Formats: sequence, C-alpha cells, structure tokens
Amino acid sequence: MAETLDFLFGQYSDYETSSIVLELIGVIFGLLSVWFSKQNNIWVYPTGMISTAIFVYLLAKWGLLGDMMINAYYFSMSVYGWYIWTRKVDAEHVTPITSTTAKEHQISAIIFIATIVFVFIVYTAFDKWNDWTAYVDTLTTAIFFVGMWLMARRKLENWIYWILGDVISVPLYFYKGFTFTSLQYLIFTGLAIYGYISWKKYLNKNPVIA
Repeated sequence: MAETLDFLFGQYSDYETSSIVLELIGVIFGLLSVWFSKQNNIWVYPTGMISTAIFVYLLAKWGLLGDMMINAYYFSMSVYGWYIWTRKVDAEHVTPITSTTAKEHQISAIIFIATIVFVFIVYTAFDKWNDWTAYVDTLTTAIFFVGMWLMARRKLENWIYWILGDVISVPLYFYKGFTFTSLQYLIFTGLAIYGYISWKKYLNKNPVIA
C-alpha cells in the first residue's frame, strides 16, 4: 500500500504545500466545470474560469508553456462562451445546442493547424523541444483549442475533441508527475462521454430548424 501511494504521489514530496493545495482546488473547480457543461448549465464558465486561472499560474510556475497556453486560452474562450450561451437568438430563446456545420468544421481545421504552428514557434523560441512530451503537448493543445471553441458555440461535436484530448492527457500528466491532474483528466473522460450522450439526447428531442 505504501509503495503504491509513493508511486502515485511521491513526486509531491518536493512540492510547496501551497502549490499542492492550489492544484487540488483547480482540479475541483475543473471537475465542476465539466459537470455543469454536461448538464448544459451556464455555471460551466465561472467554475471553469477559476480552475483555468489557477492552472495558468501553476503551469507558468512549473515551466509547462503548452499547458499554460491551453488554460490561458480556456479562460479567454470562457468569456466568449459565457456571452454566446446567454445571447438570445430571439425574444425567448438563448443560443441552442446544434451540430457543427461544414463551415465550422473548416474553421476547426484552421484552428487546429494554426495552434500547432503557434505552439511550435513558442516551444522553439523557448527551447522546449527537450522531451517527447513537448510533441504530445502540441497535439493536445490543438485538440483542446478546437474543443473549447466548439463548446463555446454550443456544438455537440465539442465532446469528441474533449474525449480524445482527455484520453491522451491521463497518461501524459501522470508521466509528468501531476497525479491529481491525471486523475482529473480520467474523470473528465467519463464526464465527456456522458456529456456527449446527454447533449445528443437533448438535440434529438429538440431539433433545431434552420
């Protein structure tokens, strides 16, 4: 038992207590954010903004630039998403859940490619290509950037990107030594699957007429 705990959490022995507490708080609010998103609840954004603000600070402190940029982007997109989710499309209805259009798929591809190029430039400028995780960071950053943009626009397919990115992030964060965050992404994976199912059922019951 002791060996298992040491394997899972031994890396925290050298961490400052304040950083561990902040990571736990960030994880809790991150889980709340995904839960509210699954529920199609506007509280996804305020809880998410608290979580991402904490992780921007921690990841900058730990020198994980790609992960930090993901969370900085999340924070800015949360402001945009908060506006979109509360914007009324007519006198009685706010922006509904819809499927991604062909044009939005094209924009998603552009965001994906642009993100990879941007992260490549940043990692090169800061000489961060010193581990294989940097290449995985680049991929997950691009995946999550697209997922966040689609979620902000209340598109069903956002969950597909979250599921893919979360599955990759579970072993990645564990390898980096952030067990709590790795467990968070494991839970995120399950919530994202349920989120997709929940939004799909809602869309089937409430089809949007163009």
